[in-house]
Amino acid sequence: MTKEELGTLILNSERQLYSTAKTILINDQDCADAIQETIVKAFSKIGTLRNDKYAKTWLIRILINECYTLLRKSSKLVSLEGMNEMTEIEADQKTDYGDLYRAVNSLKEDLRMPVILYYIEDFNIKEIAQILEITEGAVQKRLARARGKLKRNLQESEALTV
Repeated sequence: MTKEELGTLILNSERQLYSTAKTILINDQDCADAIQETIVKAFSKIGTLRNDKYAKTWLIRILINECYTLLRKSSKLVSLEGMNEMTEIEADQKTDYGDLYRAVNSLKEDLRMPVILYYIEDFNIKEIAQILEITEGAVQKRLARARGKLKRNLQESEALTV
């Protein structure tokens, strides 16, 4: 892959990069920092990409690693209660799908990431397995568990509003 092709891929993946970073990091500035570091690393390590076909999953994997590195460095780990309060505020701003956003954000990260990558970012099972460095079967199991939890959470929230 050439640097020009990588640049085009990054530009075309801008929304996906941001929303993936946002699932791990809360602060928009942290997301921007992680994306910037991802771009720098991608250009500097372009020679390590063995197959151009997997360039997008490679880029997302770099981003996820950068997000976790940023979390470790900044020690901005938010308690689960604090995270839920923040995601409820953000979800309230998204009036159309507020309950769905709250339900997805309430999932543990090992279930939330596959859901975001599959349903929002449109990656297939094989690509998600590569990004998260787990088996395809594990991705399928996590998606099934997440769907079950989402269904229960949404039914509970619906029951509370009726």
